[in-house]
Amino acid sequence: MSAPGGAPTAAARRPAWERLPLLVLGFVALFAGIGAGLARLGWAMPEVAAGAAAWHGPLMICGFFGVVIGLERAVAIGRWWAYGAPLLAGLGTAAALHGHVAATPVLTLAASAVLLAASLHVLWRQREGFMFTIALAAGCWTVGTALWAAGWAVHEVVGWWIGFLVLTIAGERLELSRFMPPSRRATQLFAAIVAAVLVALVAWLQPWGPRLFGLALLALAVWLLRNDIARRTVRQQGLTRFIAVCLLSGYFWLALGGAVMAVNGLEPGSAPYDAALHALLLGFVFAMVFGHAPIIFPAVLRVAVPYHPGFYAPLVLLHASLVLRIAGDAGGSFELRRWGALLSALALVGFIANTATAVLRGRRSGRRVSRA
Repeated sequence: MSAPGGAPTAAARRPAWERLPLLVLGFVALFAGIGAGLARLGWAMPEVAAGAAAWHGPLMICGFFGVVIGLERAVAIGRWWAYGAPLLAGLGTAAALHGHVAATPVLTLAASAVLLAASLHVLWRQREGFMFTIALAAGCWTVGTALWAAGWAVHEVVGWWIGFLVLTIAGERLELSRFMPPSRRATQLFAAIVAAVLVALVAWLQPWGPRLFGLALLALAVWLLRNDIARRTVRQQGLTRFIAVCLLSGYFWLALGGAVMAVNGLEPGSAPYDAALHALLLGFVFAMVFGHAPIIFPAVLRVAVPYHPGFYAPLVLLHASLVLRIAGDAGGSFELRRWGALLSALALVGFIANTATAVLRGRRSGRRVSRA
């Protein structure tokens, strides 16, 4: 791992095991967030998860993704101070789970500020459109957490948090589009979509704000489907095809979530609210995670994650669970929503188990090679 435009730094050369505790903090947030979401739908959960039912969204977005994205950015730039982002996000999770709820937004705000600084550091060295988009994404997280720390409710800042995740992914996909460069017109359209996202977030509390946000996400999904290199790589085999299938299926959920929001707005507690958020944050974001894990884990922990056809099983289960949940939202069936949520949880657990099994398989394969 090298610093942008330079040789590997001392931080980048450190043993990967030093990063493992930070990643563990992220998975604590993930498991607690999954349990909290299931507890909200009436499933019996351990006390630590049931007691955190109100923290489902912050644990999943700020706790898990704050750690994972912050850690990935820190490894990429190789600066010791950048590791403050995943550390502070993880401490925010610990504070929430131990009842220090007032400290969690403050710690999360500090984490987002470090991530923003790291992103601006890269942007200063690499002044490209994709890096500008990624820096904007970090800025969205900072604004959202600042408002949250100031006392705003989660449903009032969730748009900023979605913007953080969606723009991070869009920026990373834009970076890879250099292998299949979009036209000048397509690049201008991408910039207009990002501008619409930001306008919608600023106007979030206005009735038209979430609707414009949904339209922008729908437009972004169409843009990605037309311009992403996954359209070509899906014709290949093995891991390359798996990643492309994850991406293309995720864009479907991005389009659906955006369309639901554009038509219905985002009224907290409503069926469209549940459908839109889970289409975006489970269907789109986690499909991206499933696809990129075999790339991210080797970069962060320096472990091999060899491809296996079994990678498709959690992905299929994730999509099926979302169909069930959104059918429950559309038909007013609490039981369908409830069972859809449980199957989504099993898909996430299956993904983690699959990844861990692949890592062990890679280690055994490496040992066999070294002995040969």
